[in-house]
Amino acid sequence: MTTALIIGDIQRGITSNYPFARQVVPPLTELLPRARAAGVLVVFVHFAVRGNGADLPPGNALFRTFYEAGDTFHEGSAGTEIDLPVADEDVVVIKRRASAFAGTDLDLVLRAGGVDTLAIAGVATSAMVAATCYDAADRGYRVTVLRDGCADGDPAMHDFFMDSVFPSRGVEVVSCAGWRPAGEDM
Repeated sequence: MTTALIIGDIQRGITSNYPFARQVVPPLTELLPRARAAGVLVVFVHFAVRGNGADLPPGNALFRTFYEAGDTFHEGSAGTEIDLPVADEDVVVIKRRASAFAGTDLDLVLRAGGVDTLAIAGVATSAMVAATCYDAADRGYRVTVLRDGCADGDPAMHDFFMDSVFPSRGVEVVSCAGWRPAGEDM
C-alpha cells in the first residue's frame, strides 16, 4: 500500500449544523468501498476539543467558539462521531487543530504503512483541507484533493482553492469518481 485517503471533519456535529458539509457525504460514501477494495488505507480525522478546555489556544476566538458549541465539538460527544461508514481496517485520528497532522499520530501511521501518496477530502476546503495539504506537502507526500469530496461555507472560496491555489502548489485536483490511486486499479 502506498496510498491513503484522508477524510477530515465529516462528523455529525458539522454535517448537522453546516449545510454545505452534507453535500460531500454521497460522493465520499460511494468512494469508500472502491478505495478499500483497491487496498487504499482509509483514515478518518475528526475534530474535538477537551471538555475542560485544556487544549484551547489562549485568546483564540475561533477555538473558543468551537468550545462554546458544547457537544458539537467536545471530545466523546455524539457531535464528534464520524458521519460516514467506518470499517474495522480504517484508521480514526482525533485532531485539535485545522491540519490533520498538527499534534496527531497521523504521520506515524502513514509512514508505518509505507504511504507516500495522499488523497484528501473533507470540510472546510479553506481550513482543514488546505492546512492538511500544506502540511502533507511539507512532509514529502504526493497530494491529490478530491474536489466533490470537499466543501466550504463559501462556494467561491472552495472554487478559488480548487481552481487556483491547489494547482499552483502542485496539488492535483480530481473528482471522487475520477480518482485513481497511484499504481492501483480501481
